[in-house]
Amino acid sequence: MGDWKHSRTRKFYLSQVEKILSLLDKHFLEGQIDIDKYLRICEQLGEEPDPDKMPVDKADYPSEVQDAFFMHDFLSDKWDGMSGSYLGKDYSNLETLLNIYEIENRKQVVLFLKHIEARNMTKLNKEAEAKRKAASKGRNPSIPKATPRRR
Repeated sequence: MGDWKHSRTRKFYLSQVEKILSLLDKHFLEGQIDIDKYLRICEQLGEEPDPDKMPVDKADYPSEVQDAFFMHDFLSDKWDGMSGSYLGKDYSNLETLLNIYEIENRKQVVLFLKHIEARNMTKLNKEAEAKRKAASKGRNPSIPKATPRRR
């Protein structure tokens, strides 16, 4: 990612990080369509592939982001048992994983890991909410909806 400790290169480093974060946002907002599928769609539509619209493959990211995706896949998930909401990753074994896989740029990896987790959490919670709404619409109308008792 570069040396960000010198003032001249700090601005360049921050612009790199900003660009990567925007690509990660795009990755989670647009879904995870692979490049081959995108190219087949363009071919079927007779359009020229647009690099700005082309999905980014995990292998195209810098090594720190690839390490963050790798760590994200290893960390266990936390779910709320009552509501079924996704609470995020369990970071209790992160340091152990960073040591085992000899991750060098830990601060950068954790920065990208937290960004990936935040976007993934939003995506999973939206999907769970849509499922809950669809299930509640399919409820049997003859069964009254439970209401809390007044005291």
